[in-house]
Amino acid sequence: MEEKFLKYYSRKDVQKRIVETAKEREVAVKFAEGFGKRPDILQYPNDVLEFAKRGASSFHISEERWNNPLLLKPGMAKKQLDEARKGWDLILDIDTKFLEYSKIAADLIMEAFKFHDLNHFSVKFSGGNGFHIGVPFESFPNKISGIELKNYFPDGLRVVANYLKELIKDHLSERILNVSNIDEIAKTLEKKPEELKLKGKFNPFTVLDIDPVLISSRHMFRAPYSINEKRNLVSVPVKNPLKFNIKDAKIENVEAELGFLDNYKEEEASHLWERASEYRVDILKREDNKSMIKGSNEKNNSNKNFSVPKIAIKNEELFPPCVKLMITGVKEDGRKRAVLIMINYFKSLGWTLEDIENYLIEWNKKNYEPLREGYIKSQINWQKKNNMNVLPPNCDNPSYMKGIGVCKPDNFCRLIKNPAQYTLKKLRIDENKKRKK
Repeated sequence: MEEKFLKYYSRKDVQKRIVETAKEREVAVKFAEGFGKRPDILQYPNDVLEFAKRGASSFHISEERWNNPLLLKPGMAKKQLDEARKGWDLILDIDTKFLEYSKIAADLIMEAFKFHDLNHFSVKFSGGNGFHIGVPFESFPNKISGIELKNYFPDGLRVVANYLKELIKDHLSERILNVSNIDEIAKTLEKKPEELKLKGKFNPFTVLDIDPVLISSRHMFRAPYSINEKRNLVSVPVKNPLKFNIKDAKIENVEAELGFLDNYKEEEASHLWERASEYRVDILKREDNKSMIKGSNEKNNSNKNFSVPKIAIKNEELFPPCVKLMITGVKEDGRKRAVLIMINYFKSLGWTLEDIENYLIEWNKKNYEPLREGYIKSQINWQKKNNMNVLPPNCDNPSYMKGIGVCKPDNFCRLIKNPAQYTLKKLRIDENKKRKK
């Protein structure tokens, strides 16, 4: 088998693909007796061949990028790691015993990316039964609330992973059950059907996970075009996981055509980040217990003690200055953020999704460059599928009202923290004045 591995790693195209992805990353090389020294690096294609001559069976790389990987050492404090870290890539590891379910999960995550206008990402077969899906660091915003994004590790990855799991959960459940019934799945896993349920419904994450173990500092994942020595399969990049055939990952069949993490558009994942921050399952906190990421569902922006009015409020005189500016049309960048703000704002005022959709389609014509109508419809459909009532982003969130230049506070703004609270508070004051008369 060593001879077969050596022949494979002697290929120039394979060496090139492995080394180009390993740039700025820590590398761990697997030998028969275990992993070699850490930290290590791959600088030149011939390095792969030299390791293979010494008996290397696989290559593993960090999801973090480092200023100098060779300066890393065990027991480094978070501050030291933050200083040494240059960035990180989002790597989602779909972990399951069922390849078909993994294909479905990968397809759903790709759909979720595209829904958030993220079209540049990479997918590769893990070499086992799952897939690795990667989004380059450059795709995310450079800073969040004045803090460099490179220091949001591993919390930044965790918040996005949890959000995506929550987003695809129902769709994943439905599509898995279209392939297998719950009794068949339970039998295969030697479990009772009840063990695969949560609140009486099939929980797809009892048979599949978007692996949280991957999300830790200096954690490794199998490099693209590296061999899984247990299965003699190659971790090969793919275009469409649904069409993936296991024979394409056999050592003798591999074609090193596709790269991994080599395709991105700067800050294209900003919309995904904003949504993940808003809807996140876990509230990320610093050691001092203060929120690390200012999403729009922090304590001061929760739905606690907030009730949606039974009769929709449509009197524009009660709208805050920021919304009054937005509804006249966005004059420069910020149209998609305006859609997000207004959907949540109008929902908080009791509007139906149909009314919001009709309003936004007319509003869109006022923008400096109208969005595709399909984009607005897709956002409304997303709201229908994910029945979550969330307030619009808080006034002090720099990415939203301030970020698109519509935060022009009046004297009443100092009394509130959120656009929806502005309208409801002003309505109560007006109603009290009328009763006194």
